[in-house]
Amino acid sequence: MAYLDIGLLGSFTAAVGGTSIVPSAAKQRRLLALLAVGAGREMSMAAIAEELWEGRPPAGPSAAVQTYVKQLRQRIATAVSRVTPHVDPKEILSRGHSGYRLGMPDVRLDAEEFERLVRQAEQAIGRGEDERGALLLSDGLALWRGQALSDVRASGALRAEALRLDEVRLAAVQSRIDAELRLGRHVHLVSELTALTTLHPLQENLHAQLMVALYRSGRPSQALEAFRRLRETSVGELGIEPSRRLQELHRWVLAGEPLLDAPVRTLTAF
Repeated sequence: MAYLDIGLLGSFTAAVGGTSIVPSAAKQRRLLALLAVGAGREMSMAAIAEELWEGRPPAGPSAAVQTYVKQLRQRIATAVSRVTPHVDPKEILSRGHSGYRLGMPDVRLDAEEFERLVRQAEQAIGRGEDERGALLLSDGLALWRGQALSDVRASGALRAEALRLDEVRLAAVQSRIDAELRLGRHVHLVSELTALTTLHPLQENLHAQLMVALYRSGRPSQALEAFRRLRETSVGELGIEPSRRLQELHRWVLAGEPLLDAPVRTLTAF
């Protein structure tokens, strides 16, 4: 039985029965990615034109879209012929009332699997099961291969979805680190958090997590240095001081506040 396997969590991939159907031509690639993001749902011609031509479509864009669809169906036909010879590619990339739909009875989408694992992790953490929550989040994050849709020139709906997925990923990373801090794994988190705060120099929660991990690892001076770097970047680039929460955490480190060594449900308590 053939299935449609779609990857959005990194470079864009789409395969039928294990054979890639992703074209190299930019417009066809963007069209397939747009349909893949909404797999199983009809994508209107207006949304397609907006994505492909960024609000400046040519005269009669539907003719161009029909040509791209025909080329995509040819690729789908080649892939399907290897596993399910009697399936019409028009059933996989179908025409609807106002646009096109990509779908098969069996569609595997890595983004859906990732978000399913995140939801399960949130439920586990909500029940106080930090170990299970951290494992589920680790499993979900392992599905990522880079930034979402990293090799597709995206605008409009595609760009919005890529940004959304990247934000969900970052939130999942922070939730996993929160859980692992509560499990007493601060020493092992320092190197990861050092790298993350370098990649996200204005992300306060990551800096708070790094400060706590360093403090609990017996490195309070480095925790203070992490705050200093954040403050310098925040003032220099945004013209604002770190939030009251981070300033309070800074005072706790300076004072050797005993509560810093106690597991907390979330670092937003600071």
